[in-house]
Amino acid sequence: MSVEFNIEGLDEVQEKLKRLGNPRLMKNAARRSARKAMAIVRDAARANAKTLDDPETAEKIWKNIAIAAGKTRNPNEVVMRVGVRGGASFSNKNPPKTPGGDTRHWRFIEYPSANNPGTPFMRPALQNNIQAVTNSFAENFNKEIDKELAKL
Repeated sequence: MSVEFNIEGLDEVQEKLKRLGNPRLMKNAARRSARKAMAIVRDAARANAKTLDDPETAEKIWKNIAIAAGKTRNPNEVVMRVGVRGGASFSNKNPPKTPGGDTRHWRFIEYPSANNPGTPFMRPALQNNIQAVTNSFAENFNKEIDKELAKL
């Protein structure tokens, strides 16, 4: 799934970025802002997962939902991901130790199959909060740049 959006009204931010000049400082500010913004998606995904978790079992999918920085080949990009710790692979007989237990079955809940209709809890967490995430990122990024400019 790919989501595209355009942020308008960032002329003031672009001017501040030019004054800042150091790409490393800009990337650090963007990473911190993206992490704060994606916390909205993480919290929504946790709330969605809590409604689906089986109280009869010790495994808690919501405890394994986390934010992680992603990798990219472009040094000017910042990637922030929200996912379920432990992955979804059953090829490893010894599952990784995670706070919520062995929740590698989460994909069977999220994605439909021939025998399972699927109950998405991760995808709606982003789709329903795109505007809030965008606003949070823009606001936090502006604050982070102001902090860096104050240090100069």
